[in-house]
Amino acid sequence: MSIRVLHLIDSGGLYGAERMLLALVEAQQKLGIEPMILSVGEPGIEAKAFEKEADHLGLPLKTWRMKPGLNRDETLNICQWADEWGADLLHSHGYKFNILMGLFGRFTKKIPVVATLHGYVHAPMFTRMWVYEKLDRLVLRGVSAVVMVGEAMRKELPKRLRFSSKVAVIRNGINVDDVLQKAKEPLPREVDEFISDHNPLILGVGRLSSEKQFGKLILSFEKLRQRFPEAGLVIAGDGYLRDSLEKDISGRALDKHALLAGYCSNIPAIMARSNMLAISSATEGLPITLLEAMAVRLPVISTSVGEIPDVLENGANGVLIKNIGEEFVEAMEKALADSNAACERSQRASKKLVREFSAQAMAEQYSAVYKRSLAS
Repeated sequence: MSIRVLHLIDSGGLYGAERMLLALVEAQQKLGIEPMILSVGEPGIEAKAFEKEADHLGLPLKTWRMKPGLNRDETLNICQWADEWGADLLHSHGYKFNILMGLFGRFTKKIPVVATLHGYVHAPMFTRMWVYEKLDRLVLRGVSAVVMVGEAMRKELPKRLRFSSKVAVIRNGINVDDVLQKAKEPLPREVDEFISDHNPLILGVGRLSSEKQFGKLILSFEKLRQRFPEAGLVIAGDGYLRDSLEKDISGRALDKHALLAGYCSNIPAIMARSNMLAISSATEGLPITLLEAMAVRLPVISTSVGEIPDVLENGANGVLIKNIGEEFVEAMEKALADSNAACERSQRASKKLVREFSAQAMAEQYSAVYKRSLAS
């Protein structure tokens, strides 16, 4: 009997969690599971980038528009729609649906809820996001299963939940063939022209938010240019810190050397034209960006956070640093100066990716979690 799984997500871009979900749904269809993505946005928003990509891939998608916040009435409407569609299980991707389903979820039959934790961001105390964090941790105790993308995230769970039998670790996976195909596709003109004018090219990817520490990456890049004056930095992503980062770039006279490319639908194509992926994050789970870099054999330098040290085998498959600063600059300089060593690391990383991080393996592990949740 096929399992009907309704994936719940509220996101506009195509960052790690979104790309993981697309790969998971593709792989689930091949396993005989019947997935459906329900993508939520605010009223008036047209098709999001995530929704466009899901549609492009031919994946089952239901778009839903609702006012933000703890919207009880629309949550009940979603539950009614899920009943009518015939959902056997809900799979939440993000704190929003963890909270909404935990507080207001009402169905005609008992439907298990599986929550995947893609990463935690610690908001300032007493802000709205801080309240949502607290609510999220509270409602997680009531879901059927909690999935972490890496063992390092366990410490973020409530103490009573950390070693519960309903907690599982399933690492993110990707479709390597899809990534390699995307790497061959053309880029937007502005990005392509910028890349053509710079060598070497450093790439940063992610939401323009505080935990990504892109301000520190820009400072490190400024120092790197003292040795590599033709170097360029592309940061692909969008977010609330864009204006601040633009001012930082201008203030350091880097306008011609650092590009905030905004949202980019095809990160692998930029990776294929780059010399290095720089992950400057203060916190991470298991970033899809890292796996995509491994697929195209792009050398990686990263802060030692989340599951990254284990994936990079403590430096065998990429360079790890403890802090952004002089250590990051020195690591970039050394990696660029010794391209043979960087190439060997990226080749080892590529082999590890194929062995351990396929979308099929990820989907099979989620299928086992679904079956346990339904049985209980």
